[in-house]
Amino acid sequence: MAVLEILHYPDPRLRAIAKPVTQFGPELAQFIDDLLQTMYQSVGIGLAATQVNVAQRVVVLDVSRGGSSPRCFVNPEILELRGLATGEEGCLSVPETFELVERAEWIRVRAVNAQGEPFELECEGILAVCLQHEIDHLDGKLFVDRLSLLKRSRIRRKFDKAQRLGA
Repeated sequence: MAVLEILHYPDPRLRAIAKPVTQFGPELAQFIDDLLQTMYQSVGIGLAATQVNVAQRVVVLDVSRGGSSPRCFVNPEILELRGLATGEEGCLSVPETFELVERAEWIRVRAVNAQGEPFELECEGILAVCLQHEIDHLDGKLFVDRLSLLKRSRIRRKFDKAQRLGA
């Protein structure tokens, strides 16, 4: 397994729209393992392929305590959304930044696993939030896009300044 480099905001490559996975096999399985290793190493609960500059529709996550339940969603698609909930979100691509974001509190998603077998899942709570967040990444969106223009501008200035200072 390898730890991959995570792109950081405002890197324009984070805006790439991922393409569906069509090839299933050992290369995809290795990439999923690498994504999981990268997510765990970075102390995250979710990671999308686009965050490591791979424009494929692959998401990994583990919202369990202690990182004991890794999940993989290939070509995920949200079929249904219900309710609204506001909660604090962060992102491995937007380090040390946490803001309140409104998302659906319940979702139904369709995806395939690493072997290409389709499945559907209904979920709520942190799992639903995490899936929505990571699927946004596959569509070239970041959680900061869901914030007010003022908050987005403040975050952008913070990261632009850090880049100028070489941080």
